[in-house]
Amino acid sequence: MAGETTVEERSIEVTPTWAVATVCLILISVSVLIEHLLHLLAKYFNKKKKSSLIQTLHKIKSDLMMLGFMSLILTASEKRISNICIPKSMAETFLPCGTMDSDDYSEEELKCLEQGKVSLLSRQGVNQLQYLIFVLAFFHSLSCVLTFSLGMAKMRSWESWEAETRTLEYQFTNDPRRFRFTHQTSFGKRHLRFWSEHSRLLRWPACFLRQFYASVSRTDYLTLRRGFITAHFAKESHFNFQRYINRALEKDFGMVAGMSWWIWIISVLFIFFNAQGFYNYLWLPFIPLVMLLVVGTKLEGIITQMCLDSHGKSHVVIGPLLVRPSDHYFWFNWPKLLLHVIHLVLLQNSFQLAFFAWTWYKFGLRSCFHEKTEDIIIKIVLGVVVHMLCGYVTLPLYALVTQMGSSMKNAVFPESVAHGLKRWRGRARKNLRTNDYYSARPSSVDDAPVSLDASLSLDASPSFSLHPSYSVDLEVLNVILHPI
Repeated sequence: MAGETTVEERSIEVTPTWAVATVCLILISVSVLIEHLLHLLAKYFNKKKKSSLIQTLHKIKSDLMMLGFMSLILTASEKRISNICIPKSMAETFLPCGTMDSDDYSEEELKCLEQGKVSLLSRQGVNQLQYLIFVLAFFHSLSCVLTFSLGMAKMRSWESWEAETRTLEYQFTNDPRRFRFTHQTSFGKRHLRFWSEHSRLLRWPACFLRQFYASVSRTDYLTLRRGFITAHFAKESHFNFQRYINRALEKDFGMVAGMSWWIWIISVLFIFFNAQGFYNYLWLPFIPLVMLLVVGTKLEGIITQMCLDSHGKSHVVIGPLLVRPSDHYFWFNWPKLLLHVIHLVLLQNSFQLAFFAWTWYKFGLRSCFHEKTEDIIIKIVLGVVVHMLCGYVTLPLYALVTQMGSSMKNAVFPESVAHGLKRWRGRARKNLRTNDYYSARPSSVDDAPVSLDASLSLDASPSFSLHPSYSVDLEVLNVILHPI
């Protein structure tokens, strides 16, 4: 028709070479800059001897590489995806906006319309999906970094409590010859109350409220520290419990920051439940908050239960009140399960914030994804509250209480000691190989060679000799010497 003009996109064959070269130069420069910043960060972690954080950084690099492959596959197959036609009855189900009216059709969509069908996913939809995948992964990694940084900042206050254990005042207060009732100890005064001793129904509401006020007190830290050291080391050991918790949490951070296969499955389910018929704004944003509060209540309940168990064994204690670490305090006797739940909470909450930011950027704030004002308020407020609560309350509480399992984590050894043990094992195995010639049965007792055991127990090492009355988890040493 007269007066109508068709605007076609220019291909690269009619684009000036200087424009193409300029865009390529900018992309290469940005990529090199990001790679150089990651390299500097790895050097900083190596200088600070943070091998667990270096492994986490490698996981993030692997995730970025996988995202690049996903983007490449989507770009290469977008035409084939658009050529897949489905019946209109199927295309009208589970719509996020309740309607599929559109006036802009691509060539592939027009072919499907001629057949009375609809394209499975248009080229524009494939392009938007690439943006969504990158935004989801970026928000997940960023939220994990911010949450764990907030938790580590909160745990720095424990350094003063750890330093207090080396003072004379602390030694006098915790005199091992002093007799006291359990109710007279500071730990007993905090946890042995009417609601904890006489009513299980009142105990859990009290533990629920306690996580919002002084979730980790000085008394809790010192008592759990004393129980951990007594169970695994000598009583007079000067083990730095606070540094051990930091090392253990850094290793756990590597597990949370990575994008596992089940994370992608949950992200697919999250996208699926954004259909209009599910009314997800009424229930989906509350799931991370409820799960986080349940975890915090459970952790506070474990501390109270340990105090009740110690009180049940004896109402009079000699010296400080001791608690006994055990796996039976945790769900399914598995302390690591709490970390998986926290991981799931951070994942779902970051995905909600990422999806909100993506839809706002692509379709505007008042799009069909956010027609109701309460939807916008609920997602933003709950997203911020969950991250603050997880980083400042639940994560430090988890880092402390999960050390009360039956066994120690391999982070109990500093990295220098762990590397020394690995070198020790390597030298022992090398000696075994060089002495194979003498492994034959000797003709006399005097000519018998000294045998070496490559298993390397703690008792055989003069550097790690412990009193036999104190238990040591040899599985920890086995994990260090035999890494997976």
